[in-house]
This record gives sequence, C-alpha cells and structure tokens, in this order.
Amino acid sequence: METRTRMHPEDQALDRLRADFTGHRIFRAVRLDGSLGEWVATLRDPNQGLDATVMCPTADALRATLAEEAERAQQKRMMLR
Repeated sequence: METRTRMHPEDQALDRLRADFTGHRIFRAVRLDGSLGEWVATLRDPNQGLDATVMCPTADALRATLAEEAERAQQKRMMLR
C-alpha cells in the first residue's frame, strides 16, 4: 500500500528553491523563540552569485533575489573575459 504524506506549502517552497538554486545552501533561520524566521541562502558556488549570504522574509523574495544574484554573477564573468 502506498502512503502519501502531504507537505506543508513552505516545505514545498523550500524544496523548489533548493532544486532551482543548487549553488546555494537554502534553509529557514530559527528565531530565539524557536519559530521559523527569514529564508536564507548561503553561497556554495561563486559562479551562482556574489553575496555570501542572502536573507529574505518570504520564499518568493528569496527566489527573486537569487535570480538577481545569478544575473550579477553572470555579468561579472562577462566583464572578466
């Protein structure tokens, strides 16, 4: 028998971000009270961004910021050629 577990929408968003931006380690920060805080991405592949750490209040904001980071990194590579 197959068991399906529904994922929370924020877990799905986290999985999609991780799949789409493999050059970053993506996670949720934890506040002092134990609740989830900012959406965080730390750079693992310098070809994928310029800022070492990016923090945003929502998954959508992090996605937009990481897309901008990728564009900035590409522009830098083009300038160095």
